[in-house]
Amino acid sequence: MLARRSGTPTAVRLPRYTKADQEEILGVGDDPFGVAAAGLAWLQKEEHFGARHGDRLVAHVGLLRLPVAIGEVETEVVGVGGVAVAPDMQGRGPARTVLTAALDHARTMGPQHALLFCRPPLVALYQRLGWHLLERDVLVEQPESRVVTMPLRTMVTPLCDDAHWPSEPVRLFSLPM
Repeated sequence: MLARRSGTPTAVRLPRYTKADQEEILGVGDDPFGVAAAGLAWLQKEEHFGARHGDRLVAHVGLLRLPVAIGEVETEVVGVGGVAVAPDMQGRGPARTVLTAALDHARTMGPQHALLFCRPPLVALYQRLGWHLLERDVLVEQPESRVVTMPLRTMVTPLCDDAHWPSEPVRLFSLPM
C-alpha cells in the first residue's frame, strides 16, 4: 500500500475485481466505460489495483501481459484497461494514484511498454500522466477469427528507461484489454 495524507486516495493491490467493485466506482449502467458503441469484445484483466478514499473504492486499473507485433517484431506489452474513476472523485488524484501503483507493478512484469485504448476525450488526461498517443491504426483480434482496426485511441508509455516505441504498424494478437 502506498502511504498518502489523510483525505487523499490511497493505492492498493486488489486480490480480485468484481462487478460490484465496478459499480461501487462507476455506479450501475449499461455502458460504464462509454465504449459499447465500438462493438468490441474485451479481455478480463489479471492484476488489479485500486484507489481507496477512506473505506470507499474510488478507482481501478487492470493489467495483463499481451502478445503484440510492432512491424515485423513480435513482443509483449502490459495491457492497461478497466481504468475507472468515480465521477465525484475525478480531478482529485485517484487516476494518478492508481495508475502510478499499477505501472510500478507493470515494470516488474517484463515487457518494455504498457499500452491502453481510450476514448478521444481522455487522451489529454493520459498525456498529462506521461502516455504517448500512437498515430497509426492498431489491429486487434475479435471473436470468430476477425481482425479489426481499433476504433479507440491507442496510447503507450515506457516501462523502462531505454524503451523506445518504433513507428511501425501494430497488431495485438488477442482481444483488446
